Amino acid sequence: MENIIITIARQYGSGGKTIGYMLAKELGIPCYSREILEKASEESGINVVLFNQADEKLKRSPKFLLSTNVYSGELLPPESREFTSDQNLFNYQAKVIKDLAAQSSCVMIGRCADFVLKDSPNVVSVFVHASPEFNLQQALERSSMTPREMEKFIARTDKYRGDYYKYYTGREWSDARNYDLCINSGRLGFERSTEAIKDYLRVRFGKLPDPVDDK
Repeated sequence: MENIIITIARQYGSGGKTIGYMLAKELGIPCYSREILEKASEESGINVVLFNQADEKLKRSPKFLLSTNVYSGELLPPESREFTSDQNLFNYQAKVIKDLAAQSSCVMIGRCADFVLKDSPNVVSVFVHASPEFNLQQALERSSMTPREMEKFIARTDKYRGDYYKYYTGREWSDARNYDLCINSGRLGFERSTEAIKDYLRVRFGKLPDPVDDK
């Protein structure tokens, strides 16, 4: 069987990242999140700082609200004036996502991986969400912010994730039609959310991904 890739988009505080790493550990496959940026830096030769700066710049940019720059896959060469443009930095991340998907079954967190791999048949796209109350409670456990400060932070973060997704995909981040499976982690909890994804894999593929030998 070809590699099985699980992509996870998630609301802040819903535990989507935690669920992704739990799932990968139980299946014995890699999980990639910020590692994608590091690998894109190695692949392109562009300092990883520029990838992080691009994220921060886009958070403050009004162009999110005015346009889209849908991913098409083209990589610009180092001699191009646009080599370190936001679009080319994203395209290198997308190349890494495709390369990792070709290497082995894995879990990928964020980075529009569901869209980048949308033409691959063995991709399961998951959106993890929960009630505002649950997300706030979970987020406060890992922060010294006041509840009011955290509410504002969650709203800003989810807005950025939605804007980022729409800018590079042309799609609405929170639209259930973009995903194979939407899970309310507040209802199920993290362990049963992980089991729900595994159940979906069994139904769809007739088996779980083979563990990856990392030796």
